[in-house]
Amino acid sequence: MKNAPLHRRYPLSQHTIGPFFPPNFFQAADHDLTRVSENAEPTKNGEHIAITGLVMKEGRLPVSNAILEIWQADCSGRFRHPLDPESEKADPDFLGWGRARTNVEGAFSFRSILPGSYEEDGRRRAPHLNVQIMAAGLMRPVGTTLYFPDFPDLNAEDPVLGLVPEELHHRLVMRAGKSDDGIRTYSFDFLLRGPADEETPFFET
Repeated sequence: MKNAPLHRRYPLSQHTIGPFFPPNFFQAADHDLTRVSENAEPTKNGEHIAITGLVMKEGRLPVSNAILEIWQADCSGRFRHPLDPESEKADPDFLGWGRARTNVEGAFSFRSILPGSYEEDGRRRAPHLNVQIMAAGLMRPVGTTLYFPDFPDLNAEDPVLGLVPEELHHRLVMRAGKSDDGIRTYSFDFLLRGPADEETPFFET
């Protein structure tokens, strides 16, 4: 056995504390959905807003270096995506997608515009943000949808929010904050794991 070949065992994904992100995973303006690139002028359509919050784990401890991605419709309820039948009418100066990283306190921020409502499969969708989170210790991304407190009637009829038990609806509605330099702010804190009455509802993907 002295000369038997060594078979090295490489760690599987579930054995690591990843995922790991390369340095070029972020571009300078990824957190700013209002512009299509770092040097582009921001869109002049719609109301500009700020979105802030925290990502936390069990015990409400901060999750640093988590990656959040959001995508949304423009102010008219259109997406710059071929699956949207009105994509050619979407705002050409609005990206509709953004990426941010949490700091050591678990905090993140985005700049965007207030999305519009739209019809999908014959039902009206409330203005919303689609969110995906990746972080060390998560074996796969988790996703959910956030809603604005300004549209209670549309929220009540939204078919996706309707998949969540009614008593949990408030846990997917953002908080409206004070304006900063004329920009309305919304905030939301994600709890990846915690008590059943506090944990953020996530959707199966």
